[in-house]
Amino acid sequence: MMVWANIGVSMPVFWLGLMLAYVFSLLLKGTPFWLPPSGRISAGILSPAFYEVWGWTIPGTGLWRSVLDFLGRLYIFNAILTANWKLLGDTLTHLLLPSLALGTIPMALIARMTRSTMLEVLGQDYIRTARAKGLPNSMVILKHAFRNSLLPLVTVIGLSLGGLLGGAVLTETIFGLSGVGRTLYEAITARDYGIVQAFTVVIAVFFVILNLIVDISYAYLDPRIRLD
Repeated sequence: MMVWANIGVSMPVFWLGLMLAYVFSLLLKGTPFWLPPSGRISAGILSPAFYEVWGWTIPGTGLWRSVLDFLGRLYIFNAILTANWKLLGDTLTHLLLPSLALGTIPMALIARMTRSTMLEVLGQDYIRTARAKGLPNSMVILKHAFRNSLLPLVTVIGLSLGGLLGGAVLTETIFGLSGVGRTLYEAITARDYGIVQAFTVVIAVFFVILNLIVDISYAYLDPRIRLD
C-alpha cells in the first residue's frame, strides 16, 4: 500500500497523464479497455443545448442568454437534462483518463497521511482501553481511532483540493480539454495579463473559501474546538 502511495506522490502529473494516454489509447487500442486520449466528446455526437431541445426561445445577448449558453456547454449537465444518455456515456468516457491523472497524486498523499495519523492514534491509551472493554475491532477503528485522526486529514484534503487547480493546467493541456487550466495556460502564453490576474484572484478566493470550510469542520469533528 505504502509503495504505491510513495510512487503516486513522487510522480509528476504531466508524466502520469502521458503514460495513461499511451497505455489506454495506444497499447490497448482495439480492446474493450481502450479510452480516448483527448477531447470532451467524440466526433459525430451532437450536443444540442437543453433550452433548444425544450423549445425555449431566448432573445438578445444579455446576461440570461450568457448563463444559458454556459450551462448548455456543460455536457454532463446538458445530457442529463435532455436524457441524452449516449452523450452522457461518451462524456464520462472522455473524463476517465484526465480524472485518473488529476486525482492519483492527491489520493496518494491522503493515503500516506491516513496511515501515519491512524498509526499515531492507535497507540493512544484510550484505544487500548476500548479494546480492553471488549469492543469489536471495527468499532474501535471506525468510531474511536478514525474519527480522532480526521483533523489532519481534513487539512490535507482541503489543501489538495486547492492544489488541483494547478494540476488542472497540465492535465487539460495534455488531454486537449478546454477548461479553466487550459485557458490560463493560453493566457500566460499570449501574455494576456488581464485574464491571468482574474484567474489569480479566483484561485486565491477558492483557497480562502476552502480554508474557511476546513476551519469550520474542525468544530464539528472535535467538540472540544469552539469557534468564537
